[in-house]
Amino acid sequence: MRGNTLLCFFLLPFLCINHNANVFPTNGYLLGNECSMLLLLKNNLIFNPTISKKLTLWNQNEDCCQWNGVTCKEGRVVALDLSEESISGRLLNSTVLFGLQYLQSLNLAFNNFSSVIPSELCKLNNLRYLNFSNAGFEGQIPNEMFHLRRLVILDLSSSISSPHTLKLDKPNIAMLLQNLTKITELYLDGITIPAKGQEWFHALSSLHNLVF
Repeated sequence: MRGNTLLCFFLLPFLCINHNANVFPTNGYLLGNECSMLLLLKNNLIFNPTISKKLTLWNQNEDCCQWNGVTCKEGRVVALDLSEESISGRLLNSTVLFGLQYLQSLNLAFNNFSSVIPSELCKLNNLRYLNFSNAGFEGQIPNEMFHLRRLVILDLSSSISSPHTLKLDKPNIAMLLQNLTKITELYLDGITIPAKGQEWFHALSSLHNLVF
């Protein structure tokens, strides 16, 4: 009897550890951390709640994988779609976005950021899809964007009537594309690019996977 009692006392800590491991899995911790980051991102963004159909519905009492515009895989946030959310101001105030290391898709199209593209974008080195079309970004496209080597689709386009203009001068079109060798779709409508025809030809000829 005494031996059984000693055995129970010996096994109890291990049973508790195993129970806690099942209740708090590693992926759950990662997801909880990323959900907190998304809430912080929401609080740092300026947007019109009467127009918003995504951000305004984000609720800390719900699993963030169920939020509009958020996609998760294996306990990690892999896609974020905040297009047409009436977001304004400087994205530089929301650098928490660049802590979402597992993002593969980011869509900020049709907003009004009225700022340069943050250089911290290069931290999202798992991105395959990036859509900043008509997002209100302006000024020189940062060098750091050239480090997103896994991009497959890149859209930086803007309409002719847009008051915000991106430019690709220094560095130029060739430097942008020399690292983006996996690109299949590339949209640069409305960007000020002073390169001449021959420069375009040499730059595009390196994109062997380009379809559109």
